[in-house]
Amino acid sequence: MTDKTPAQADQPLPTPAFAVVSDHLVARVSGPDARSFLNGQLSQSLDEVTAARSPRAAASTHKGRAYALFRLVSDGDDILLSLQRDCADDVIKARLGRFLMLYRGTGMVEAENITILGLLGTEWAQWLAPDANLEAAGDTVQIHGHHLIRTEDTADGLARFEFWQQGPLTDELARPFSDDRLTTLANWQASEIAAGVPALTPDSQEQYVAQMLNWQHLNGVHFKKGCYTGQEVIARMHFLGQLKKSLFRLKASGGTAAPVTGTPILAGDKAVGEVVNAVGFSDGSAELLAVLRHDAAQGSLQLAESGQELAVMPLPYAVPEREPDT
Repeated sequence: MTDKTPAQADQPLPTPAFAVVSDHLVARVSGPDARSFLNGQLSQSLDEVTAARSPRAAASTHKGRAYALFRLVSDGDDILLSLQRDCADDVIKARLGRFLMLYRGTGMVEAENITILGLLGTEWAQWLAPDANLEAAGDTVQIHGHHLIRTEDTADGLARFEFWQQGPLTDELARPFSDDRLTTLANWQASEIAAGVPALTPDSQEQYVAQMLNWQHLNGVHFKKGCYTGQEVIARMHFLGQLKKSLFRLKASGGTAAPVTGTPILAGDKAVGEVVNAVGFSDGSAELLAVLRHDAAQGSLQLAESGQELAVMPLPYAVPEREPDT
């Protein structure tokens, strides 16, 4: 199968369809202390990572600023982590890798034989695992060494899955992955935005505490686990109610291209946030995820430079921190 990566996504998103999620790769952590190593660095408890559950996690600096966002998958005695490809060398070899010297016999490398496929539509679970009960985001079933994971639906209710293909498929499993169902990376990225799932790039690393990215509402922060790097800041923001800005889904109309990461968002002449991820559509519109100040989100918003008006779009989950009394 060949990845299709045009600049624009389709409206509506195709279904049933699958995309090669080529902007992410998978790292494998193996060795006797794999879980202890990750428990000391990630916002998720490794006790939650089982053959049936594949939760999300963040890795942060000591100041609580996220530099990587992951999904964690149990693969035998190993833990698999998906992360943004253009951040991978920095994360694997430098940021997380420097802690590995404390765990003799434990290693982390890119898993070159694993490809992530993004699946749009309910049909995939019926085709691949008809007896599985994948109802909640993170629910997982193993199929001949591969992993089928339910992920968040879009705000419009489009069901989505991830299929972590580990090595070749049997003829039976390969049957639904025909070329006529192959769609583009842009369409998968559009579904991620519609589901309120952000991605960090080199331009947005260390810009946000995990809660600013709604990571706690994507089951990526475990507030009852033991200590990990950045925990003090993350816990303080949670327990003291100090979250003043968070991730919003927005729509821009009448432009020529999707705004790049870091583009300021204005309320009048004042910057009140910035773009985290964006995707353009063939009609000239764009959808984006942006971190905005709560007190500015109900007013008139524009993209800096282009001046495009922005409309707040729904997310598939609640963000109660935005309410004045929380």
